[in-house]
Amino acid sequence: MAQPQRQLVQRPEIQQGKMSFLKKELIRNKYVYIMLIPVVLYYLIFAYGPMYGLLMAFQKTYSPIKGILSGEWVGLDNFKMFFNSYYFERLISNTLILSLYSILLGFPAPIILALLLHEVRKKWFKRTVQTVSYLPHFISVVVVVGMLKTFSSLDGGLFNVVRGLFDLQPIMFLAEKDMFRPMYILSNIWQGAGWSSIIFLAALSGVDPQLYEAAKIDGAGRWKQLLHITLPGIMPTIVIMFILRMGAIMNADFQKILLMQTAPTYETSDVISTFIYRTGILEGNYTYSTAIGLFNGIINFSLLLLANALSKKVNQTSLW
Repeated sequence: MAQPQRQLVQRPEIQQGKMSFLKKELIRNKYVYIMLIPVVLYYLIFAYGPMYGLLMAFQKTYSPIKGILSGEWVGLDNFKMFFNSYYFERLISNTLILSLYSILLGFPAPIILALLLHEVRKKWFKRTVQTVSYLPHFISVVVVVGMLKTFSSLDGGLFNVVRGLFDLQPIMFLAEKDMFRPMYILSNIWQGAGWSSIIFLAALSGVDPQLYEAAKIDGAGRWKQLLHITLPGIMPTIVIMFILRMGAIMNADFQKILLMQTAPTYETSDVISTFIYRTGILEGNYTYSTAIGLFNGIINFSLLLLANALSKKVNQTSLW
């Protein structure tokens, strides 16, 4: 005869114990939770609150006066319009190419810089290189693009002066579609490699020095120490940063691209974010641009989940 299943009933004293623990925790760390309130409010107001506007992606029109819910619902028509658009393939390919090149060339750059700085023994030289490499991060994107325009000018620009040394004719770099991607990626590396290396330098400082001493006793040189101690020691940090980077693979640097963009370079520089800006802000087609932005966000979120799952399965390192 089947035995009746027991119902798990949580005893009142256990519930009271949990409430008592929670109350003590709040009292003990009250100042920490008070400091947390502005952070929570910031994300609620500026991150989660605007998500209500995603409803516009499924509407035909939007009126700021009547509100979001007043529009005519059209289902997935805005998404179908984008998928059938003449610009769809170009936008996707340009966005992916810029992001993949940035990962391929830009992601290893701060790691290599951190490894090189870690091997420097003269502290004054190490501090000088760190300071010089960090400074470009604090330069405004507008200033960086202005520097690129100055360096690439036909009249005495640095890039054309170098070309002249090799008997090459001067060109308008920012008007050449084939030059846009190299200038964008290399300037990003110059501006961000030093600052991004900070987190890898912090990870390197956590590697046990006794491992290096043991490796020296066993006769391991600098190269073998790098391969068997240094890189495995910072690999969890590298994996976490790579997962986060994969979650933003469809997000190119909108501000910089928009500032560098010229009509002749649209073929290689036009990405999803700049197209959203043109259709949403300049043309006022809010519902269509919202649908494109939602599609972009879903792709990023899916890639983040995929990269996290693969990393967790391969090397047991993941965000969650």
